[in-house]
Amino acid sequence: MAPSKRQKTFSDSESPPFVIKTVEMHTGGEPVRIITEGYPKIQGKTILEKRAYVRDHLDVFRKRLLWEPRGHYDMYGALLVEPDDKTADIGVLFMHNNGYGTMCGHACIGLGRYVVDKGIVPAKSPETELVIQCPTGPVKVWVDYQDGRSGRARFHSVPAFVFALDQEVDVPNYGRVKVDIASGGAFYAFLPDSSLGLDLRTAPIETVRSAAIAVTEAVRKAVKLRHPEHPDMAYLDGTIITDGRDEYDETPTVHTSVFGGTFVDRSPCGSGTTARVAILHRRGQLDLSKARQFASGPTGSVMTGRPVRETRWGEFDAVIVEVAGNAYYTGTAEFTVEPDDPLKDGFLVK
Repeated sequence: MAPSKRQKTFSDSESPPFVIKTVEMHTGGEPVRIITEGYPKIQGKTILEKRAYVRDHLDVFRKRLLWEPRGHYDMYGALLVEPDDKTADIGVLFMHNNGYGTMCGHACIGLGRYVVDKGIVPAKSPETELVIQCPTGPVKVWVDYQDGRSGRARFHSVPAFVFALDQEVDVPNYGRVKVDIASGGAFYAFLPDSSLGLDLRTAPIETVRSAAIAVTEAVRKAVKLRHPEHPDMAYLDGTIITDGRDEYDETPTVHTSVFGGTFVDRSPCGSGTTARVAILHRRGQLDLSKARQFASGPTGSVMTGRPVRETRWGEFDAVIVEVAGNAYYTGTAEFTVEPDDPLKDGFLVK
C-alpha cells in the first residue's frame, strides 16, 4: 500500500513525522520565524488568554522551534492566531529563547509584508494598510506596494510612555548609574555607553551583552514598574545601551538592545526604538512629526522613528510613535520531530 501523502502535524498523535511550517524573514538582521501551520489548537477567547495558554501548556513547541538544533540562542518567533479585536486582520504571539514578548516592532514590519504577500488583506498601491493584534494592543501597519511587490513597512505604536528619567541604580561591577525607563509596548532601561565605561563602536558584543544584563538585573531589583492596564506586563524586558547622542542629528544614533534576558537584537529594535523616541520627545529633543534615524550596534541596520501624536494612557502622558524599516524573506521551512530523538525538545548552548 502506498504511504499517505498527508503529513502529520504537531497536533496529531505521537506517531512520526511531526511537521510544522514557517516562513523565514529578517528585519535589519533580526530573524522572525513566522509559524504558519502545525501548531496545536490554542485555547482562549482573548489574545492574552491565548498567550497564557501557549505559555502554560505548549511551551515545549517554542523550545522545539527556537532552540537548537532547529533554531539558535537568538532566534525569534511569531505565532499567528485568530484576533479577538474586530479591527485586526491577524493576531500574533511573540516568542524568544526565554519566553513570550508583549510587543515586537521588527516582527510587525516583517508580518506586514507577509500579510500583504499572502493576500490576507487586498494589496493596494501605493501602500496597503492593515492591523495586527499584539498582546499589548492593536498595531496599525502600512506596507509600500508598487508594481506587484511589497516593500518598506511602517507601524504606529501602542501608546509609548516614560516611566522614569534619571533613575539611579547600583549595578555590580559598574557602580551607580542613571537610567531612563520607558515602554514602547515593552519596558526598557536606557543609558549611554559612557556610563558603563564602554564605546559601542569598539566594544565586543559579549561585553555589551554582559553590561546590559547587569543593568537589567539591577533595575528589576530596584524599581517596581506599573503598567496602565495589564499588571502582568509590568516587567523590564531589557536594557538598551546608546551612544549618548540624544540631541537631534541627521546622522543615525546607535544603540544596542539586549532583551528577553540575554537576547542581542540585530536590528535597532522596533519597540525599543519606540520607547527611545518617547524619551527623546519627553526631554524636548525630538518634536512631533520630526523623524530620526536609529542604527543597530551589531549590524548597522537602520530604522526611522518619529513621534506622531500625544495622548494619555492611564496615569501616563504618552505618545504614538511611527517606526519604519525593511524586512526581507530568507526562505521557508518544514520542521520535523521524531519521538525517539533524545534532543527533540531542544537545547541551548550559551
